[in-house]
Amino acid sequence: MSLTMLAVFTVLAVIGMPLAFALGWAGLAGVVLGGFPMEQLAGKMVYALDSFPLMAIPLFMLAGQLMVRGGIMERLIELADAVVGRVTGGLGLVTVGSAMGLSSVSGSSVADATALGATLGPSLGKSYSKAFGAALVASASNLGPIIPPSIGMIVYAVVAGDVSVGALFMAGVVPGVLLGVGTMVLCSLIARRRGYPISGHAFTWARVGKELRRSFIVFLMPVLVVGGIVGGVFTATEGAAIAVAYALVIGFFITKKLRVSDLGPALLNAGIITAVVGALIAFSSQVTYLLTAEMVAPQVAEWLTTLTENPLVFTFLVMLALVLIGMVMEANAAYLMLVPIIAPVAATYGIDPVYFGFLVVMNITIGGITPPVGILLIVTSGIWRIKVTDIIKEITPFILLQYGLLFLFMLFPEIILFLPRLVGY
Repeated sequence: MSLTMLAVFTVLAVIGMPLAFALGWAGLAGVVLGGFPMEQLAGKMVYALDSFPLMAIPLFMLAGQLMVRGGIMERLIELADAVVGRVTGGLGLVTVGSAMGLSSVSGSSVADATALGATLGPSLGKSYSKAFGAALVASASNLGPIIPPSIGMIVYAVVAGDVSVGALFMAGVVPGVLLGVGTMVLCSLIARRRGYPISGHAFTWARVGKELRRSFIVFLMPVLVVGGIVGGVFTATEGAAIAVAYALVIGFFITKKLRVSDLGPALLNAGIITAVVGALIAFSSQVTYLLTAEMVAPQVAEWLTTLTENPLVFTFLVMLALVLIGMVMEANAAYLMLVPIIAPVAATYGIDPVYFGFLVVMNITIGGITPPVGILLIVTSGIWRIKVTDIIKEITPFILLQYGLLFLFMLFPEIILFLPRLVGY
């Protein structure tokens, strides 16, 4: 039955059917072949979506939309320019710094890439090249699902069921900063080698202080929201609702750039992304149920133990498989199809669920910039109106950097677990 579902899903995905519907047809094939009651198809879909934690996804998406439309990009860019603008590759460093700030309020790599491309795209294309600018924005946008809050971490936590959203949020802080700094260093080295011009204003402590004061209200939101979630003051969903209220206050009364007319498009964009995620969750739930009924996870665990009993070797094998899967599968679909299988197996090896969960999230996130189906490659190529192949040439060093850091984090778990343990997880 599982092989039949895999075959149906693969064929439909290859011919271009949206992954959510391909999963739906695969689940239907499994229900018919396995002789399960048809009523289960609708029942499992409804049950999968009837989840309070999942409400955090549309709320965080809406908060990010409102913050961007409320003028936070201008403040983030000015702050980044004040700190790192006047160095070799300064504009690129400003882009990465802005991505780090934006990631702390959006949680989505696609949203970050769209915002960064719209605001910094023309300047990057003029100072460097369109292909390099697109590659830099795509790679920097991968900070979105790593630096909390993170939509990907919420989806993983819900699907895995044995890991705290707050713990995953804390796990992403140190690796996210290291990834941002590493991207800046690589960008500066490339800019120096190619002789890109120095741009931006001269560094002064007075300007840095001024921009920090202007941006303080922006960075206060992730501190309050993520801090409240981690501290147990409120749930992730309640924190997301607070983020929406906070974004409205900032946009209407602090920056005064948010208009009532912006609410409709913000709600629509958040709703579209939520609908895509919801469809994937609903249709994949039937497949997950059928795989559970066939005891696929225990069978996989038994097979893997014949290969290795070493937890680190197991983790490496899973990461290697996810690299290949990330090249051809959309992130949310990968979470929903794979996590119910690999998370229980990881538990049998005694692997820390926060450590393993973060590695899976980061690995699948990197898939957003790997060809041939990297969603961020498609987004940025559309913004700059260039071929995806042109971006691939420029983004390869950034892909190698991100996979290199992933390997480093895998070898040294304390990089991931230091903050979660510090706050009590």
